[in-house]
Amino acid sequence: MKFTAREDIEAPIQQVWDVVTDYDMFETAALRRGAQVQRQDREGKPSWTAAFAFRGKQRKVVIRLMSDQEPVKLHFSALGKAFEGDVEVELVEQGPRRTRITVSSEMRPRTLAARLFLQTLKLARGRITKRYQQGVAQLSNMVETRIKSGRGGF
Repeated sequence: MKFTAREDIEAPIQQVWDVVTDYDMFETAALRRGAQVQRQDREGKPSWTAAFAFRGKQRKVVIRLMSDQEPVKLHFSALGKAFEGDVEVELVEQGPRRTRITVSSEMRPRTLAARLFLQTLKLARGRITKRYQQGVAQLSNMVETRIKSGRGGF
């Protein structure tokens, strides 16, 4: 199952890149939401093991940065017991002070139960797509706010 959303950010591409690659900020945000996050850098690239509660069960996911092409693209892979997936973040310069961010996520089931769960998600695809787009909009607003306040991107 694949989701894609894009938003425009009123900031230069390099400043957006600096905030989007501030992994410590994202680790702290996950910890505030109750996740347990451990960072392990492998082969010079960051990797995380995250544990969190979802649907009444404790879940564990390993997230790895697979590639980065500064300042335009990040590719992460995620591997859990039931699912695996990829997340791509693309930045496109729209002008000297405007950047478009596109986030694409794809989930693939690894078990029969996960396959059935994805089928039920497909029935609610419209609602889930809207929530995904809202999440990317919140991300872009957060990036823009950090840049304007001087807390990131410098």
